[in-house]
Amino acid sequence: MRAITVPARPRHAAADRRAPALRGALATCLKYVSLVAASAVVVVPLLAVLLTSLRTGAEMAADPSPLSAPGHWFNLHNYRVAFSNGHMLRALWNTSFILVFSLTGTVFIGSMTAYAIDRFDFAGKRLVLALFLVAALVPSVTTQVATFQVVSELGVMNTRWAPILLYMGTDIVSISIFLQFIRSIPISLDEAARLDGANSLTIYWRVILPLLKPAIATVVIVKGVAIYNDFYIPFLYMPSDHLGTVSTSLFRFKGPFGAHWEVISAGAALVILPSLVVFIALQRFIYNGLSSGATR
Repeated sequence: MRAITVPARPRHAAADRRAPALRGALATCLKYVSLVAASAVVVVPLLAVLLTSLRTGAEMAADPSPLSAPGHWFNLHNYRVAFSNGHMLRALWNTSFILVFSLTGTVFIGSMTAYAIDRFDFAGKRLVLALFLVAALVPSVTTQVATFQVVSELGVMNTRWAPILLYMGTDIVSISIFLQFIRSIPISLDEAARLDGANSLTIYWRVILPLLKPAIATVVIVKGVAIYNDFYIPFLYMPSDHLGTVSTSLFRFKGPFGAHWEVISAGAALVILPSLVVFIALQRFIYNGLSSGATR
């Protein structure tokens, strides 16, 4: 009787089957590690500011570690000092005034510019688009001398209108966002409106602008946060103390309290809180607006 031999299965076959699973597990592990590291980079500084703002000067002298827990979690003395001595109420009024007019102008100028570029054919249209690209690539700091001279000649230096004009006239990103959305609106709507006797301005106001609500929400949130956090323009063009915004007021407030980190942290927390609340409440509009604008 002849014996039948079964060939042995290669040992590396099982290893080949385990390799994809190991690579998948490693990729998942690296993904979560990177997410935790990125979250820590954002959360740890905010946590340090919050914990420091709730501590007293004696606690800071005994233990200067920024992540040490305060003795009393409802110690609001530092916040009262920062709010009153830092003139935060006046700073919030100045910031709100600049925000309202800057965002209103940005929405209308940006949407009108995008509407004209997309819907009209005119001489030099490609040149205009090229100039927009060049303006986006040129660092703004290289044009500050000329910008400062223009603002001075206009007579708006050391007024709230100086940053308002600069914020309204230097935003290529908003024009790009509006342009993406307008290109997704069928031109047949314009043609139907023209058959009803509407002119270009009426079409923009009655047809185009109402359809730009997602883009307007995106521009208002992104631009608003940028204006709220900006320090350079208000500090350069509004040097007077009574015209301070939240960023410049916090900087000037630091002077008398340079050694009191608990009070400075309370002022920083007061500045961070409004933009943080607005971003958390409206973040879905940012993501939805940017993603829909990119896929249309």
